Amino acid sequence: MSEQTQDPAAGALPRDVVIVGAGMAGVQTAVALREQGFTGTVTLIGAEPHQPYDRPPLSKAVLLGKAEDSAFDVDFEALDITLRLGLDVTGLRAADHELDTPEGPVAYDALVLATGAEPVVLPGSEGVPGVHLLRTLDDAARLRPVLDRQHDVVVVGAGWIGAEFATAARAAGCAVTVVEAADRPLAGTMPAEVAAPMAAWYAESGAELLTGARVARVEPGAVHLADGRVVPAGAVVVGIGARPATGWLAGSGIALGPDGSVTADSSLRTSLPDVHAVGDCASFPSARYGTRLLVHHWDNALQGPRTVAAALADGVARTYDPVPYFWSEQFGRFVQYAGHHAGADTLLWRGDPADASWTVCWLRRGVLVAVLAVSRPRDLAQGRRLVEAGARIDPVKAADSSVPLKSAALPE
Repeated sequence: MSEQTQDPAAGALPRDVVIVGAGMAGVQTAVALREQGFTGTVTLIGAEPHQPYDRPPLSKAVLLGKAEDSAFDVDFEALDITLRLGLDVTGLRAADHELDTPEGPVAYDALVLATGAEPVVLPGSEGVPGVHLLRTLDDAARLRPVLDRQHDVVVVGAGWIGAEFATAARAAGCAVTVVEAADRPLAGTMPAEVAAPMAAWYAESGAELLTGARVARVEPGAVHLADGRVVPAGAVVVGIGARPATGWLAGSGIALGPDGSVTADSSLRTSLPDVHAVGDCASFPSARYGTRLLVHHWDNALQGPRTVAAALADGVARTYDPVPYFWSEQFGRFVQYAGHHAGADTLLWRGDPADASWTVCWLRRGVLVAVLAVSRPRDLAQGRRLVEAGARIDPVKAADSSVPLKSAALPE
């Protein structure tokens, strides 16, 4: 992940770095710049007025009232990082090396785009009372009283965020119905045979999962499905995905992919000079997997900034080619995933999916490329290292859950 090459476009090192986006990726870029010894000015611009905060706790501790917020434990003043919060960036003028904001232009020597992703809105639900998204601290604050009052809740979307919110709502004592247009949960991210056992987790928790259920319209107090069913809803939470928050870059010269992501190169540089992109808003080419990846997960927002900060600090570009990793806490289980299984030709089970813990391994031409571990953190830790090493695996040993996964690696 850290192969170094002299950056031909580097020139003089920047004096002023401006970071747009004060989420995980933006904050980590600012902190990493100081850790790398960068002595110029660092300005962090955030659209929200709140002190920069971490998002994963929003669907857990913050939502359930176990924490008031999830502010990063960073002393920005001590690090000489200038915060400009509650400030929208509306445009980028590359020729002038300036950003447009309602408070006037902001000049930069080097710019880092870290604007993250924004939730996909359910068509026709805009402005309907009782319909919620869960992406920001304000979203969590609006949802907390909903859970406190133990409303009947309908969750639209059985992806990762839908499952996490359903888990929190059940913990708060709400009646929960999850409606999913596909025939299974996690249809966009997991194969059918892997997602199938996860469907049982909903009923086990007391939530009702309706698959193959398309929403026709939402009105106050009810969700109408395309097949005519009507689901009572004291509140509706929409979790049907997210897209890169890059609309403001239209006309800027920044190349965007069909998915709206900034198409960064292998060192997270954009199509414009002096502009990098990190986190949820950026895709990057992976030599490891032979494809371009767009990773909407916390670990990517932690690792990418270190690569960019190091390059800005010393002018030496690093190749960014991580093994993607994420986790999810849902229905009493700790679910972890490392790798990228698209293109795998073999799927192996370790353990029985009907049990409380199990693991799935994906191989491509005998090489371990991805691991999904349900409440088996040791499998994940060992599997992640094997994926990073490009290890070939003995499939018989890998399928035996009594054998440590690391023992399944074949000698080189």
